[in-house]
Order: sequence, then structure tokens, then C-alpha cells
Amino acid sequence: MEPAQPAAMVQDPLPPQEQERQPATAEPLPVAEGAAPQPHMSVAPAPEGEDALRVPLLCLDGFEGPLDLLLDLARAQKVDLSRISILQLVEQYLAVVESAQRVRLELAADWLVMAAWLAWLKSRLLLPAEDDLAAEGEDAAELLQERLIELACMGELARWLEARPRLGRDVWARGEAETLIEIDRSGLLLDMPQLMRAYMAAMRRTARKRIYAPRTIRFWTVQDALSRLTRLLGETPPGWNSLDAFLPETLPDMAVGEDALRQRRAAMAGTLIAGLELAKSGRLELRQDEIFGQILLRPHAATPRDEADDDHA
Repeated sequence: MEPAQPAAMVQDPLPPQEQERQPATAEPLPVAEGAAPQPHMSVAPAPEGEDALRVPLLCLDGFEGPLDLLLDLARAQKVDLSRISILQLVEQYLAVVESAQRVRLELAADWLVMAAWLAWLKSRLLLPAEDDLAAEGEDAAELLQERLIELACMGELARWLEARPRLGRDVWARGEAETLIEIDRSGLLLDMPQLMRAYMAAMRRTARKRIYAPRTIRFWTVQDALSRLTRLLGETPPGWNSLDAFLPETLPDMAVGEDALRQRRAAMAGTLIAGLELAKSGRLELRQDEIFGQILLRPHAATPRDEADDDHA
């Protein structure tokens, strides 16, 4: 009598006609006589027209169904993993892989990943919960170190006090008590709360932030230049006059250094703009013989005789 073949061995391939008639499922492991039946796993058949197998069907203590469903339930904590045997799961997975007639490599890899996830989740249940013994030990060590430092400080303070002169051993007081009476003839009555309030008020005034105010400089404006030109044009002799002659001799709030130079430039610019405005309105004439040369002006009411004299000169 020939011995029975183990369930892990791969069966002989069937002809294609027989394979189409029979689903690709794994038979359960053989059970010895008198032994309790063992859970088994089979493979869900693929739909017609597909060569790939689907998901292994498990038959374990506490669960019976596809492998992917077991993984989803385990992740959602809807199944008791403590009743699931990882050993039975591995044995059934190996039996399906070895007994299946055709299994694609990517499907077998997916099944292996699912089984590994289940094994990892089950291991989380088996491992003991992390306790805070290590943290408590570190806290106790830090507390002990702080107490040792405080003890060392107290020892240093005790030695410092011991080294100081002691009354009755190193130094002695006078034998007769002093009867000195201090008489205050100032006539000042000191109220400590009022003194503290006055002191705090003085400190607040001192610490009060000073608001920064930038230094302002008054410049010669165009309106000032218009007024001065209008007044001086009637007083100046006829003919061309330099623009510098109409600048103010003294500026308001005359500054020094760079500020004075800025005031002078502002007065020149204001006078030039005022002259252009008067020339635009026809009240005077402007002339400049060369680029960056001197600017000359005269009233517009000048006579031709004056112009001829100016040209002859």
C-alpha cells in the first residue's frame, strides 16, 4: 500500500479542458484518523476569462472568510486577533501557494504582505505595554542630583558661618549697656507710604519715553520768491539782471553747515520757478546764453532803446 502524499506537494497539472471545468481551489490538508479536523484555507476562483486567482479563503478559529477582509477588520479593530492563530495562517498560506496549479507572482506577494500585516498586528497584542519605569528612574536620578547639590551648598554655608568670629568666643560685647538718647530736632514728619509714592512718581517721570521729533528746517518757498520778484522788479534799474540778485540776503531760521546749503539751494530753485511763472504770464523775460550759464531776467516792459544800449554795452 503506497503512503499518502503530503498536502504541501503540488498536484500534477491537469489538461486544459479539465482545468476549465474545475475551479482553482486548494483541498484541505489531510487529517489523520482519530485527530481533530484542522482549519483549512482555499482560494476564491477567478471570474470566467481571467487566469489569475483571487484572494485566499481562511478557515481559522474565530474567523472564516477572505484574507483581505480579515486584514481590514483587524485594522478597524472589529475582529478579535487574540483568537487568531498566526501559525495556522502561515500554514494555510503555504498550503495554498504549494497546492495551487497556477498562481501569479504578484498575487502571492500581495497575499504575503497581507499575512505580514496580520502578524505585525498580532505581535502588537502579544508585546507587553510600555511602562514608565525608565522615565520614573530618570526623574528620581535628577531629583537625587538636585538634593545632593543643595546639600553641598548647605555644607559650604555651614563652613562659612563656622569661620566667622563668634560672639563670646572671638569677640565680646561691652560690659555696661550704653544709654544714648537720639533727639530729632529737624521737625520733619516722615510718612513712609507717601515717600514711596513720591519716589515711584519721580521714577516714572524719569523713565517716561521721549517722543522723537525730527528737526524741521524752514525753506524759501515759491510763494515767497514770487512776492520778492514782483516787488524788486519795479525797483531795479532797467536792463538784464542776474537771477542771484533777487535771492534773499538772509533766510528765515538760518541754519549752519549742510542745512544752510540746503536752504540756499531751495531759495535758488524757488526763485527760478517764480521767474518761470512770471515769464509764462508775460511779466518778465528770461535769458541764458550758454548751458549751465548765468540766468538773466528783466521786466517785459523794457523799451527798445534800453535793449539797444544793452547790446552796445
